[in-house]
Amino acid sequence: MGRDREMDRVARLLDGVRAGRSGTLVLQGEAGIGKTALLGRIASGAGDMRLVRGAGIESETELAFSGLHLMLHAHIDRFDALPARQAAALRSAFGLGDGPAGDRFLIGAATLTLLSELAAERPLVCLVDDAQWLDTASLDALLFAARRLGADPVAMVFAVRDGARPFPGHGLDVVRLAGLDRAAAEQLVAAHAPALTVPVRERLLDEAAGNPLALIELANALQSRPARNAGPLPVGGRVQETFRRRLAELPDATRRLLLVVAADATADLGVVLRAGEALALTPADLGPAEEAGLVVLDGDEVRFRHPLIRAVTYQDAPHHRRIEVHGVLAATLAGDGHADRRAWHLAAAATGPDEDVAAELERVAHRAGRRGGSAAVAAAYERAARLSTAAESKARRLVQAARAAYDAGRPDQATRLAGEAEHHTADAGIVAEATFVRAQVAYERTSPAADAALALRGAGLIATSDPERAVSMLTEAVWCARDAGAHDLVRQSVDLLREIGLPAGSAKAPVAAGLIAYGRLAGGAAGAPGTVPAMRALFEAARDGLVEDVVDNIIGGFMGLLVAADRPATELLERLAAQARAEGALGLLPYILEPLAIGRLLLGDLRGADSAAQEGLSLAADIGMDIQVTALRCIAVRLEPDPERSRAMAAGLRKHADVHPTNTALASWGLGLLDLAGGRAEAALERLDEVCSGPARHDVLIRAVPDHAEAAVRAGRPDLARTHLPAFEAWAAAASCTALLSRCRALLADGDAAEEHYRAALDLHGDHAYDAARTRLLYGEWLRRRRRRTEAGTELAAARDAFARLGAPGWAERARAELEVLGDRPAARAGDADPLKRLTPQELQVVRLAAAGLSNREIGAQLFLSPRTVGHHLYKAYPKIGVTRRVELARLISDT
Repeated sequence: MGRDREMDRVARLLDGVRAGRSGTLVLQGEAGIGKTALLGRIASGAGDMRLVRGAGIESETELAFSGLHLMLHAHIDRFDALPARQAAALRSAFGLGDGPAGDRFLIGAATLTLLSELAAERPLVCLVDDAQWLDTASLDALLFAARRLGADPVAMVFAVRDGARPFPGHGLDVVRLAGLDRAAAEQLVAAHAPALTVPVRERLLDEAAGNPLALIELANALQSRPARNAGPLPVGGRVQETFRRRLAELPDATRRLLLVVAADATADLGVVLRAGEALALTPADLGPAEEAGLVVLDGDEVRFRHPLIRAVTYQDAPHHRRIEVHGVLAATLAGDGHADRRAWHLAAAATGPDEDVAAELERVAHRAGRRGGSAAVAAAYERAARLSTAAESKARRLVQAARAAYDAGRPDQATRLAGEAEHHTADAGIVAEATFVRAQVAYERTSPAADAALALRGAGLIATSDPERAVSMLTEAVWCARDAGAHDLVRQSVDLLREIGLPAGSAKAPVAAGLIAYGRLAGGAAGAPGTVPAMRALFEAARDGLVEDVVDNIIGGFMGLLVAADRPATELLERLAAQARAEGALGLLPYILEPLAIGRLLLGDLRGADSAAQEGLSLAADIGMDIQVTALRCIAVRLEPDPERSRAMAAGLRKHADVHPTNTALASWGLGLLDLAGGRAEAALERLDEVCSGPARHDVLIRAVPDHAEAAVRAGRPDLARTHLPAFEAWAAAASCTALLSRCRALLADGDAAEEHYRAALDLHGDHAYDAARTRLLYGEWLRRRRRRTEAGTELAAARDAFARLGAPGWAERARAELEVLGDRPAARAGDADPLKRLTPQELQVVRLAAAGLSNREIGAQLFLSPRTVGHHLYKAYPKIGVTRRVELARLISDT
């Protein structure tokens, strides 16, 4: 009643699904507002669509994947249709496999593929009631799937109650259910309590404020107690008070058996009755509750008619009764299949520290960790800590809980637990780990500099006792200090790395040496002996498979870019990305895609760089990696073909400049190049001078110095062109990267010497197509000014064609303008025939993988998309690139 607007929105959702479009709705409102009724109407209107239903249960929020299992266990037979790693991860999550689940987001990818499989036969509708009580692991998986369904005919609807746990539904369409209007409320009351007097009915309508459950329950209560019609209506917790009075009227034995139902939450009638038998209760004791409409018996299940009844039943029970019931349930739930629930019941029944129960909960944490449920791991370790009898055990379990909470994306809980762990022990290893957890939280919550300072402090505590772990913390410290431009923290971290002095045989030795060398580079010592060779050694060790930790390998790839080993470093990063996709390491992939995008950018593969940046942006946004979204957007500024959108994107990123100067400097570099390509030399000079003078000037942004020199020369300020060249010359000489240095010398040279430098640069550019095109453009302009028209035309046309192929429209336009000065009027612009220019970054990625011979399912597994969405991208791409068959893609890619 009174839900026409909401039903219209639902109808549009279902119509879209029938037409092959996915959609997600979040129905949000207070308890009793009608969310469950609306889900029921959606289910009844789904017609021939496939229906999957689930619900969150408050008492199961700490049981990893319990909600997902409830929804999808009936489709276990479909797991064999999933990519192997996804299937293994889902089996592990459901307790059906022995292997570890791996990355916590891999379950989300598996859920996405499974839902796509179910929707392949007929459109699918997924309804999740009380989604605020879903365990975190299940909710993460379902939300990941909801955000990446794409072209699959799947509707997902989450019903979420106000006032409970926050629901992380950012980016999803929310429909807020308000109270019924007066007319609908009157109609509902009349249907349930037609005999109420007018004054009481009016007061009921006022008190209930349009809440349907309040209207129904209060109307029923008042109708059954006509003597109360003149008395005051219950105000606080109106519906709860109604349920409370109805429960109070039940026999004591019935209330005790209902407490078993409330405490168990499995809805398994057999478990309830066996536990009841241990309490001298009988099946007949459920009768009064069923007759009162408080519980529903359905086959082998017993459920409360509304979650509020469960809450009132449990909360109002005396403490000693709750302890008694949990103890009986623990004894009832025998066998390995109930080990987790049994442990939690034992914990609920404990009246003080109990090391045996704490150890049992620690085993629960181990099992949850293998299934990939980090939130459940955190909950089990925290409860185990509370039950620990020794201070050291308590501290150890608290810090393990903190680590798991951080991994689960719960920074507040992680910080609280880590701080508590520090107060319970003097053990340096535990305090160091707690400090490191707080450091990693600080990266998102405060700044990279705060992370670096805390990680440095943690490493100092264990530099002697656990040097390899200390190096891992110092790796974080150096890299976060790099992000923050905090050179003092870099120096302090490097000093401690020198003190540690790992032996040459240690797996961390090349990492430590590379970081020490990077510290010298960040301080401006690029030309110092040993600086670049040590960084190159770390890169080569990573390239040759001699570095074990994946984070160290990512840093090794970045080191390759810092020493100008652009092609092999990019190839290493591409291998790491492929490995992360194959293993389903979604949480690591955005961190790999960031340097991969930069590597492709440096090589002049602008479309490939855009593809990597956009893939990383999409994934990071979907899994809540806000800082990584910022980092990738800073790269995307340079890749955005629309100048106005590029400027708008950069303007939105400037607010991060103080906290993340290294990343935001990349965006400023992109804007400087935009100005330079557009002929705005003064603006380009100002922006590029800021980049080349900033805290990240000795990092990868050392590559911006040639752009600054060009801007200065174009602006008529050759004196300024030499400002940053000494640092660039030292780096270029150490890194054997002399092509750009030759271009700078050409810009500043007089007479014929300039031509020698231009030709030397062109000989040295190698596979850096973009840099070569930039040099040809400058050389062509130089030749035109010397009236060598034919040679100038040749160089400018080659530059124009290269820019068009690479997808650099601003630079292509500048080359065309120079050609027009020569009198060239091409009938058609070179490069316009390149069909790949017409594709979006994701379409290009899909096309390239399809051209390599991968099936839609294999492509979907790599890109964490459903096979149907992959097919949709190909369907849209084919007419853009002029092909009709998959076999034509390989030839097209090789030709372009």
